Amino acid sequence: MALQIPREWVDIRKAWFDLTAYQRFETVAALVLRLVIALIIAVALYRLVAGVIGALLLRVFNPLDHAVFQVVFGGIMTVLITLEFGHTLQYFFTRGRGIIQAKIVIVIALLALARKVIVTDPFEAAPASVFALAALTLALGVTYWLMREHEHRLRASAAEKALAAPRSTA
Repeated sequence: MALQIPREWVDIRKAWFDLTAYQRFETVAALVLRLVIALIIAVALYRLVAGVIGALLLRVFNPLDHAVFQVVFGGIMTVLITLEFGHTLQYFFTRGRGIIQAKIVIVIALLALARKVIVTDPFEAAPASVFALAALTLALGVTYWLMREHEHRLRASAAEKALAAPRSTA
């Protein structure tokens, strides 16, 4: 069975001549970024798995040790963050929107902050740094919640309008 070209690649090729020069540039940049992110994910995942398996085989891996926990879960969060970047770039192709989606950027920032919290030892970090991480997390969390509530209200309003519209019977 021959490999099929993904639908999005075919769509890009078909629409290529209809795109403006900037849209072509943006498309090429997004494709290159997807390749770079895929390489980063592959390398990060390999290093994470190889490190954990190597430590398990050497019996030096103690997941209850706080330093080991920080390193392993910091690596896992790094892979998750890069996966989320990859999903962000997929929106460009599948939804035909611009690359930057504010809500997704906030989620990625929250993931990065979660990673920072995991790898930071709060007893060794300066109190101002811990406070700054907490304030950033709170601000991003509230922003995300407000954006989600706004979208929910818009959907509810549209649904109410659709229900209130007179229906014609033919």
